Amino acid sequence: MKPAVGRSGGLAVGAVVGLLTAGPPVRLTAQGVADLPGSARSASLGGAGAALVGDAGAVFTNPAGIATIHRFAAEGSYEAYLAGTTLSSAALAVRVGRFDWGVAAQALDYPAGPTYQPTDVLGLTALVFRHGLVALGTSLKYVREAISGAPVDAWAGDAGVAIAVFDIMAFGASVQNLGGDFGGGAHLARRARVGFTMNYVDPQGTARFLTTFEGQWPVSGAAGQHARFVAGAEGGVVARGVGIVGRVGATGGGSGAQPGNGSPVTLGAGLELGRLHLDYAYQSFDQPAGARHRFGVRWTP
Repeated sequence: MKPAVGRSGGLAVGAVVGLLTAGPPVRLTAQGVADLPGSARSASLGGAGAALVGDAGAVFTNPAGIATIHRFAAEGSYEAYLAGTTLSSAALAVRVGRFDWGVAAQALDYPAGPTYQPTDVLGLTALVFRHGLVALGTSLKYVREAISGAPVDAWAGDAGVAIAVFDIMAFGASVQNLGGDFGGGAHLARRARVGFTMNYVDPQGTARFLTTFEGQWPVSGAAGQHARFVAGAEGGVVARGVGIVGRVGATGGGSGAQPGNGSPVTLGAGLELGRLHLDYAYQSFDQPAGARHRFGVRWTP
């Protein structure tokens, strides 16, 4: 690794931390669709995503995570969420020279009832520049949520850095929801993520085994938010492009973004069919919420 790359990575991380501490403190934090995992794979790994590079859905947690995409990648997921709601997401990323461009959307749709509840919507676009092992990314997002039953919207941005060493390991850091003013003192929850992913075997071979670790910290003054730590593992067997992997995630601490009393352990699996990946994520909740089941599909040429 060239010394210049390490210095660039240090400067990039410093810039991300600087963005986190900039600006006035958040007075009131709103939580909703922007706080939920953007993909089934991320959900099965406890919500980790800062260092899960190479998937289109990485753009939800770290825009720089799409930098390792070779040509293009796409994915979508669907979940029968809690209390009769449904959660849907979609993402697309394209490589253009040293740049990567991504778009993504997520919607939390509420069931029909005596009181009208608008659908919570998240839409974003991201641009990433890669030089050597280091990638810098930024995204612009629009969020519409309901606060006290009234629809409000806001514009916000994310900034991130990713350092990927071939298929062996990846480091990622991001700051989410810069801006995000709903008005009336309500803001999107601003948080920092720092993660590290390690492949212990060649992911092009038959065996698969990786771990990912991530810390998530709220900005000082974010109401109801607490730092938490996420650990996840993925392993399985894939022969000639076909196989199956299992996933498990565990969280410590609390974020306030988890609705109800969800289990700190998440489970999942993936069916590998060449460039096509079918994903499933599960998390149990106390009654009457029951459990969450999320299904996803990824295409990574």
